[in-house]
Amino acid sequence: VQLVESGGGLVQPGGSLRLSCVASGFAFSGYGMSWYRQALGKERELVGTISSASVATYYADSVKGRFTMSRDNAKNTVYLQMNSLKSEDTAVYSCKVVGRVAWGQGTKVTVSS
Repeated sequence: VQLVESGGGLVQPGGSLRLSCVASGFAFSGYGMSWYRQALGKERELVGTISSASVATYYADSVKGRFTMSRDNAKNTVYLQMNSLKSEDTAVYSCKVVGRVAWGQGTKVTVSS
């Protein structure tokens, strides 16, 4: 299993970013995918999960209504659209295959003016 995240960067409060995670080494279309984040000095937290066929999603209360997950099974890619970003969204964001213990290197998101 290989996961490569991208799309992070520096953004002002209220701004938007779209993160991507390209997966390989397994049957991507058959697995749910999750995004996690870990802020400096804090535990890793689940941001959201999307089912294999995109029929179901789950979001943490802290991002509900602002973040949206989607996936393109033809491209083995899962996305995280982040809108109305806040300083507390600053973290390293990583994707994960549901049921598998494998992590990418993560992509850093910094929300600051």
